[in-house]
Amino acid sequence: MRHLLRALLFTAAAAVALAPLPGFAQSGDVPRTAWGKPDLQGVWDYATLTPMERPAEFADKATLTDEDVAAILARSEQFTQFLSESGTGSADTRTGTYDEFWFDFGSGVSDDRRTSLVVDPPNGRIPDLTPVARERQAARRTYLAEHPADSWEDRNLAERCLVGFNSGPPMAPSAYNNIFQLFQTEDYVVILNEMVHDARIVPLDDRGPLDPDVRQWLGSSRGYWDGDTLVVETANFRDETNFRGVTRDLRLEERFTRADADTLLYRFTINDPRTFERPWTAEVPVALSPNGTFEYACHEGNYGLEGILAGTRAEEREAEASR
Repeated sequence: MRHLLRALLFTAAAAVALAPLPGFAQSGDVPRTAWGKPDLQGVWDYATLTPMERPAEFADKATLTDEDVAAILARSEQFTQFLSESGTGSADTRTGTYDEFWFDFGSGVSDDRRTSLVVDPPNGRIPDLTPVARERQAARRTYLAEHPADSWEDRNLAERCLVGFNSGPPMAPSAYNNIFQLFQTEDYVVILNEMVHDARIVPLDDRGPLDPDVRQWLGSSRGYWDGDTLVVETANFRDETNFRGVTRDLRLEERFTRADADTLLYRFTINDPRTFERPWTAEVPVALSPNGTFEYACHEGNYGLEGILAGTRAEEREAEASR
């Protein structure tokens, strides 16, 4: 797999180097590859202050006013100041969090000023969980409360450096590393996330799906072109890959559309009848980044996980000694 990825990245990079630079006759034009498809390649940034779900304060309000935007920017600045002051911790808290240098929540809201990234349902809210999903999540919370760290397998996938918490699929804006790089050939696209350096190699050659018994951390993706939009359909997830509580039955559709030279529209639809009452869709504005991607060295010297397990064992010994 590593050799295949290296070969694909090399092929994509060579295609970029050899292809003529695209011209833009008018603002609506988008760059195209030598084989005529929209050129989606580049480093893309999906950080935004637009929330995933419409906040209750906006009720049925679909777009933000100038005052709303100003309030969101002010709250973001206040939170950044809080991180600056609390990042190193104190005698009371012992340890702090990352300081503001490491965070990147975005510098503004979406250009269309939507009150949520969720566009369907129209109320901007993620649909309700099914009764079975509520029971499943309650049981999981109870288990973790009683067994927070019996072993590393009780900790989440991001903590274990297996899957990024915002890199998906699907990709959802979060606190930092809202970056992916897209490589493209006639037969494949590669979506390389900066978070946990995950790379999805997506074939475009009409091959069939994997056997349902074969499960992968990032699922199994297949792609095709719908006009000028790249569509990526992903299934074969593992139970542990539970974006917002979904199950292995998740069917994910992602759509990538080059809107102009500097903008990519990223739209994803979540369909998991075992978790949500209905499918739901979010649309994320993505901007071309002038920066490159950086190594996410997560597991090298991952003393945090060792500390969590050691601390839990110490708490258990203390509890046993006090009985």
